[in-house]
Amino acid sequence: MIIWLASYPKSGNTWLRSLLCSYFFSGGGTFNFKQLDNIQQFSSKNYQVTKKNDSNYQSRVSKNWIPTQEFINKDKKIHFLKTHNAMCTINGNSFTNKNNSLSCIYIVRDPRNVITSISNHYNLDLFESLSFIKNEKKIIFTKQKSLVKKINHDPKDFNFLSSWSSHYSSWKNTTIFPIKVVKYEDLEKDVDKTFISVLEFLSKFINFKIDDRKIKNCIDSTNFEKLKKMEDNVGFKETPDSFKKKISFFHLGKKNNWKTLLDRKLSKNIEESFKKEMQKLGYL
Repeated sequence: MIIWLASYPKSGNTWLRSLLCSYFFSGGGTFNFKQLDNIQQFSSKNYQVTKKNDSNYQSRVSKNWIPTQEFINKDKKIHFLKTHNAMCTINGNSFTNKNNSLSCIYIVRDPRNVITSISNHYNLDLFESLSFIKNEKKIIFTKQKSLVKKINHDPKDFNFLSSWSSHYSSWKNTTIFPIKVVKYEDLEKDVDKTFISVLEFLSKFINFKIDDRKIKNCIDSTNFEKLKKMEDNVGFKETPDSFKKKISFFHLGKKNNWKTLLDRKLSKNIEESFKKEMQKLGYL
């Protein structure tokens, strides 16, 4: 069964994924990038599990969501999978279901800080980034290492995002399996307490011992400065490609503060667009 690690892009998924990988896939809790292979991004790219047809790529890929998850779950084991996909249905095809999914940890971040990270990661100006997070039909294309055997080649894979608010609501309002929402800001404010709460949530589905010393090692080895230094020294395969400028995946850390990076007109636009969700999350 699958435990999802879901988020809108640039919301802290990689940080929490690093914490979980260092806890569950290392001896003592010391992190390295190789461990991230244990929580890969879900994709039905190159897995033509269903019979090939002449439909467009969105229909073709979405038809493979459930069959691919069924294939992954054949071993009857627990699988952590990362996704940026909304909890959606495309042409009658659901992203996942209760037969394949055990639970989900959803990481959410103040959209006023998401927008500056989107700007850096996708090499967009801030107003292009604003359009990105407000677009109800937003899709991003992905490239990812195969999780299951390649059967037929299908060059296009995508994550359907929708807008920041619709993405959050699609997972938050899911009732078919338990969801734990984690605010990025809580990780920044008190990573110990927040990470322990995540482990306590997971202990409902996985049999493991919560080890305080290991938690400390996980937190120490995945702080922003160490992740950024690791990216600078050995590279990071998830760093975006760009011919225009050098882009770092681990960009600003706590310096990514909308109060100093956004003009009032832009931040107000975000606040008005996502007022309901931001108020519920305590961002307003």
